[in-house]
Formats: sequence, C-alpha cells, structure tokens
Amino acid sequence: MIDVQRLRVLRCVAEHGSFNRAATALHMTPSAVSQHIAALERSVGARVVDRSTRGVTLTQAGRIMVGAAESVAAELAQAAREIDRLGTARSQLTVATFTSGGRYLLPGALTRLTAAHPGSVVHVRAAEPEDSLPLLRQGAVDVALAYHFDGPLPGLRGPGPDVEWLPLMEDPLHVVLPETHPLADRPVLDLSELADEPWVLGCLKTEAYLRRYAEHAGFSPDVRGSTTDYFFARSLVAAGAGLSLIPTVALTPSLPGVRAVPLAPPAPARHIGAAVLRRSVRPPVSTLIAALRECAEGAAAAAAGPPPSGIMGNG
Repeated sequence: MIDVQRLRVLRCVAEHGSFNRAATALHMTPSAVSQHIAALERSVGARVVDRSTRGVTLTQAGRIMVGAAESVAAELAQAAREIDRLGTARSQLTVATFTSGGRYLLPGALTRLTAAHPGSVVHVRAAEPEDSLPLLRQGAVDVALAYHFDGPLPGLRGPGPDVEWLPLMEDPLHVVLPETHPLADRPVLDLSELADEPWVLGCLKTEAYLRRYAEHAGFSPDVRGSTTDYFFARSLVAAGAGLSLIPTVALTPSLPGVRAVPLAPPAPARHIGAAVLRRSVRPPVSTLIAALRECAEGAAAAAAGPPPSGIMGNG
C-alpha cells in the first residue's frame, strides 16, 4: 500500500529539488522528509530519487510516482469540491486565466455559461500558464485558459494522459510603432527592417520570443525595457521609448499616438487554448469550453479584418 502523504512529500521534493527546501515548504524537518522518501522507496521497491551534494533528482521510478501523486492530488481536490457541492446544491467552477486572454475571451464565455447554468458559482484566478497548468493538475482549478509559443506547454513536465489541451485560436504578434514613425503606414513589416530599433516589451516571455526571431533575422534586438503589462509597454511606445511586440488580443482599446503593423510570415504568434483534466469534465466545464470556442472564433474573425490603426490594451 502506497501512503498518500509520502506521495505528497515526493511531489514537494521534486518541486523544490532538495530535502531541505521541501522540508521548509512542508513544515517538517529534513530528517522527516528523508524518512518519508525512504519509506516510499521501500514500499515501491525502487529508488525514487538520486541524492547528491547538489540536491536530489527524480529517477524514472520517481517520475512515475510524481505523476501518480499529481493524479491522486487532483482526484482528492475534485472529490472535495463534489462534497462541497452536495452541501450547496450549486455548481462551483474555478477558472485560471492569463490577463489578456481573460479580458478578451472570458467575459463573453462566462455570460453564456451563466445563461446555460444559472446556479453556477464561478471563481476566476489570474495566473500565467506556468502557474495555471500545474494548478489544474493539482485539482485547484477546473479550467486553465493559457497560451504557449513555439515550445511545449509551460509549467508541465509533459501534458501527460490526464491533461487535455483544447486549441482555441492563433494570436499573431504585431509590431507597435509611434504613429510618426516612417514605417507606421506600412501594411506589413519584416522583422529584419527593424534591426536598428530600440524595443520596450510588455511581457518577459515576449522578449525571449523576440530574441529568437531576431536571431533568425540576423540581428540582436536592443531591448531597453521589459514590463509585465502590455498597456504600459504601448504607453512607452507612444512616448517614443521604442517599438513593442504585442499580441492581437492585447490590441484593444486603441491608444492615440501609436500604430500596430502585422509582421510578414513566418510571423510569431501565441497559441491560445484551454486545458482541462479529462476525468473531471462536468456539464458546466463543457459549456464553458464551447463558449470559449465561440468567443475565440469571433476574435479570430475580427483579427483577420483590417489591421487596427492604434495599439490597444493590457496583456
């Protein structure tokens, strides 16, 4: 019999990379953590961690057990929510979302959800994908509205059989320039044309993405500012501090003094989607996913129209 508490300790060790840090997070002593891991190894008949002076790393058996631990934690959290619903007779739904996606896609979807399930109680948590997807796996949220760039989904050791990723829309990035810039009236721009420009960005992940694309275009961008707010970034563009790279869903409402110009293919884009746990999809979750698809289709159709004349919105 595998002890659930020992699985919880292993998850924490995997997250923190050492017995000492895991002990601090769990309010235990390092010795107690070590004893839990040793007992788990005896129960499964295999080493689950490799110990070294640099910390601990998971073995293949350990990775399997962490996956099981995440599934158990999600099942227990789901069971707790189901029990809570028995007492309230109202459906509880928790959604985690990144800011620009939440502002652009979620309100319309929630309107459809509450119309179809008027007794539902919806909780919304703002979280970037690297945080919201682990929350989903742990059972802390029912739906994670998230995005990724070229690489895999962030915040997961791999999607795994329990997480289902449902693509919603492509979210191309635009170059944002002061409206007085010589290139502001161009219908499309090649990134190589902007090699000598300074940049002010509204997202740290966007900066990493810009650097990769710029490398392919043969230059290293001069990044003079990187914020966590697309609205702030476009305000800096309006002030003449540099250019920015802004996703389509962050291009509302318009801001005077700036213009958004599409990039020539292959244009960088975010891939927006919703993640759910396959085993716990309830009618309100299915309704919300369908509503998000409708909102994303409308957003994609709007994005396919004429490019906006001014840059817009928070990220």
